[in-house]
Amino acid sequence: MKLLIVEDDIMMGAGLQAALNNAGFDCQWVTDGKEAFELLQKESFRAMVLDITLPGMDGLALLKLLRAAGSTLPVLMLTARDTTPDKVMCFDSGADDFLVKTTDLDELIARLRALIRRAGYVGRMSVGTLTLDSDTKVVIKDGKLLNLSNREFELLQVLMEGAGQVIARSRLEEAVFGPGRSGDSNVLEVHIHNLRNKLGDSSLKTVRGVGYTLMKQSP
Repeated sequence: MKLLIVEDDIMMGAGLQAALNNAGFDCQWVTDGKEAFELLQKESFRAMVLDITLPGMDGLALLKLLRAAGSTLPVLMLTARDTTPDKVMCFDSGADDFLVKTTDLDELIARLRALIRRAGYVGRMSVGTLTLDSDTKVVIKDGKLLNLSNREFELLQVLMEGAGQVIARSRLEEAVFGPGRSGDSNVLEVHIHNLRNKLGDSSLKTVRGVGYTLMKQSP
């Protein structure tokens, strides 16, 4: 999934790009508001991480310009400003979410994925011989159709988004029980067990006390 990062702080921008790329995104990073606007006219992105204070054109001006043009691109404002008036100003300008720069990266990644899902992202993902189509709800492995329950499908989608990375149990529980909710951990274990049986034992790795990893090279 292609993301656009608009951040003029070099260390912050480079760190965000590296972290989000490691989380399975395909990130492009620019440091100027005008450059970002021009890029958005040429290329498509699934979401944008946008700072407020930028050279050329500040983040709020860029956001207002995009919304006035009819853009529905999910935008997460990431800024050092953390007062209530700042948040209101961002949301009034058309932001979809707001985080301060001290936010944990795992939360940032989870928020971005949630924004993209709410925007109705439709597409196809592949990991090794495994392919998932989020539009048709079809999963194929080694050329064969897999019969997955709705919850197994949601779990697999989250695991494929972060293939090769350890996905925390809390993130997977969110996929099963819904945002902000938790449930019986045994239910998650049952879904993981069933999913592993359908994918192959070595496809899903358990990281005890942390979560699970979908191996990039499916057997």
